Amino acid sequence: MAEDLPESSGTFSTFTTYFINIPLLGIIFYLIWKIFKSRSEFDKPVTYVSTAAPPMKKRDFTLEELKEFDGTKGEGRVLVAVNNKVFDVTRGKRYYGPGGPYAVFAGRDASRGLATFTLDEPSDKYDDLSDLKPSEMESVLEWEMQFNEKYDYVGKLLKPGESHNSYSDDEGEANPKEDEVNPKEDETAQKSKDD
Repeated sequence: MAEDLPESSGTFSTFTTYFINIPLLGIIFYLIWKIFKSRSEFDKPVTYVSTAAPPMKKRDFTLEELKEFDGTKGEGRVLVAVNNKVFDVTRGKRYYGPGGPYAVFAGRDASRGLATFTLDEPSDKYDDLSDLKPSEMESVLEWEMQFNEKYDYVGKLLKPGESHNSYSDDEGEANPKEDEVNPKEDETAQKSKDD
């Protein structure tokens, strides 16, 4: 049977095999070179440059004040409110900053969007979340826990008409401003007058 094939077909077969093997060998050598090159790059010392902003002092925010921290102004800090707590998410700027998938929440109250799993632009009005279903409210609480674990708590989102608190540098606990009346003190004073 081998005698029936013309001699030129064997030469053609050897010729095509030779030209197919050369590119395959080239690809194999290239891949081996890439593997060894990438390993040598991992051996180099890596220098990290911190782009994190210094810690923010605790304070309270109105919705208008919160809008200033959308990552486009000043030092580029990004704040997000969840369940009336404001978190500094600047280290997650690639997610919450300009161009990020959750940029719509930057400088805003993200509670409703996180509860309903929507990326619609949050309202510019205060949202008390009173119309959320129990499962949605539970979702908000879970998001709040995640933000607490991952990001720095920097203050409280104020309800309309609510006064700003001042925070001590040491503990970050709120102290009402001197010209404001503390509701607990006011109740205690009322009780002592009644007695």
